[in-house]
Amino acid sequence: MCRIFGSFAVAATGAELATVSARQRHGGPDDRGLRTGRGWSLGCDRLAVTDPAGGTQPFTLPTAPGVLAVLNGEIYNHQELRGQLTGRGHRFPDRCDGSLLPALYTEFGPAFADRLDGMFAIAVLDLSERRPRLVLAVDGMGMKPLHYHQGPRGALRFASEIPALLAFDGVPAAPREETLDTVLSTRTPFGTETALRDIRVLPPGSVAVARGGEGLRMLRCGPRASAPRTEPAPSAADVLETLRREVHRLADVDLPLCALTSGGLDSGLVTALAAEHTEPLHTFHLGYRGRWPGAEHTYAKAVARRARTRHHQVALHPAELPSLLTRTVRHLGQPNADPITVSTYALFRAVREAGFTAALTGDGADELFGGYDRIRTALAAPAGADWTAAYADALAAAPRLLREWLYTPEYRAFIAEHGSAADRVTAELRACGTERAGALQRFETRRRLPAYHLRRMDHLSMAWAVEARMPFCQPDMVALARRLPAELRTGKRALYEAGRGLLPAATLRRPKQPFTLPLSAMLAVDGPLLWTLRELLSPTRLRRTGQLRADRVQALFARHAERPSDQDALALWALGVHELWTDVVQGLRVSADRAA
Repeated sequence: MCRIFGSFAVAATGAELATVSARQRHGGPDDRGLRTGRGWSLGCDRLAVTDPAGGTQPFTLPTAPGVLAVLNGEIYNHQELRGQLTGRGHRFPDRCDGSLLPALYTEFGPAFADRLDGMFAIAVLDLSERRPRLVLAVDGMGMKPLHYHQGPRGALRFASEIPALLAFDGVPAAPREETLDTVLSTRTPFGTETALRDIRVLPPGSVAVARGGEGLRMLRCGPRASAPRTEPAPSAADVLETLRREVHRLADVDLPLCALTSGGLDSGLVTALAAEHTEPLHTFHLGYRGRWPGAEHTYAKAVARRARTRHHQVALHPAELPSLLTRTVRHLGQPNADPITVSTYALFRAVREAGFTAALTGDGADELFGGYDRIRTALAAPAGADWTAAYADALAAAPRLLREWLYTPEYRAFIAEHGSAADRVTAELRACGTERAGALQRFETRRRLPAYHLRRMDHLSMAWAVEARMPFCQPDMVALARRLPAELRTGKRALYEAGRGLLPAATLRRPKQPFTLPLSAMLAVDGPLLWTLRELLSPTRLRRTGQLRADRVQALFARHAERPSDQDALALWALGVHELWTDVVQGLRVSADRAA
């Protein structure tokens, strides 16, 4: 697990590369590797997980001359691949998973990524031919993002994190004008675009190639298509068997491993199955000092007690939240309006401070197994009804009518002309026709999950040099979920059946609740976050941008103070996150200019 960076078809100075590396060194504190040549650079900041004593990056091999590679992530089938490559005459200096990448590329070219099972973002530089070639690849779920900027004459720069990418000369920090609407409509940008103009992220499952000054060309823009299956549809028992195998496989790690336990079904299943394999298993749960609505610590303790883990209850003081918010927004690199981000950042800090380098999580289950209320509501809508607008509003930090009420006439006209992120979501879903269940699962897993959940899990875990491992997002688990009958993959029915006998009855009976901040209470009068958001959304600040009506934002504060509302609290939070992000981006660009 690492942070990677590099450039191609463009020169980069040593000072420039040092700044790029420094900005993401938190994710790779154990070692730094860098190679440079005429018109290229390839670097890595390493978090040593698999074979900590080996694994020097960039990887090179005598049997793969002229090929260099860097890896962010884990290749879980590396032992099997190493055996195959040894049979082809390759020899390896250590047991590190990434050491086999030069050999794998030499044997299979850009198709090497098809043979990988894991979470990864990889850059391979091929100097063996007259015209050098750069190949970039990411895993099929997008668990390990890779951001890039394509400049003139094919100049390409890439990095694991946006703040690091902005440290390259020639990479502008130019927010998109539509970003505010995107944050309110979908909480974060979906797809390959980011909140910054000209900075993009590789789509899940993609392989891209750059040669000479031709720029980046996509060889594949999504996961490799799997062959049709002819066996009977899987059952809930098959789900449990597959999940157990994936949890046990991911629990094999050379460094201390723990599990994150919210007290809900998904993380509870992962915890229970991990405890079968790892003894003693340590579990972590985060809550807030004081009495707050929605506290889940009793459920988390019950899961831990049932699984016989060594449980750690992390109690965060609410007074720390304003400073944590700033650091969280900076690490994310672009706005994400889910309040869970701050909780996640603080939880991974506690995990690292307790001495753990890897953590199992339950992410991905809701998307694969239809756990969200919006999915059930969409599926229950009668034939012929337009369910897409309500579905899009359920994704939003502020529903359409509230957004339009907050916008200035000028910004409302701009969005009407250029289109809203919500409009693109509804258009995509309307095009699915009558097959709703599969279309919703594809949208949730291929569009929303990588951008909204997995990107923040990568950034916030690596902010504290912790490797987050996600059993639900493994290829076999994903393929199984997509083959389930619709009734088993809606409302997480298959997972509830799998949990019987493994989890406390209270966990199986309780309604779904996300692990997040009790935001409405914390924005109430005298709440610990109220004045932070009031300062970020002061009339003076808002009038500078001309996108929001300052009087109506203040009216929203007043309405929430009089009648606290989860919807109004989330809208205010999203507005504050956007404002804070604009400050952070400007500061990153200024600091890069000073370093230059």
